[in-house]
Amino acid sequence: MVLPRALAKFNRYATNRAAGLFAGRAPGFAILQHRGRKSGREYRTPVSVFQSDGVYRIALTYGRDTDWAKNISAAGGFTLHTRGRVIELTDPAVLHDPSAQWAPVVVRPWLKALSAEYYVEAHPARD
Repeated sequence: MVLPRALAKFNRYATNRAAGLFAGRAPGFAILQHRGRKSGREYRTPVSVFQSDGVYRIALTYGRDTDWAKNISAAGGFTLHTRGRVIELTDPAVLHDPSAQWAPVVVRPWLKALSAEYYVEAHPARD
């Protein structure tokens, strides 16, 4: 069961504001900064992020049709604020893995319970 859209809407206006206070500094969390593909407006979205072998992966707990996932795909990149660092990421790809093998072992049961079968994978931009 991917999290319902009504919860996503509530989180956008309530929970995300609170999460934004710690998400850029806490392990496993980040602030994803992106531009709206239609509005051009800048957005900051708290996400769960995991880095391994220089690749960043973000859980799509609301499914692959979230606005932020569409925005970063259309733009071809985004900025991630995590653990006090600002990282430019490029070539975001939405990938499918029902087993969540890409995630740390302790996180996999939660992702499976949420049926979060999709995730975004992106690489640091080259200078």
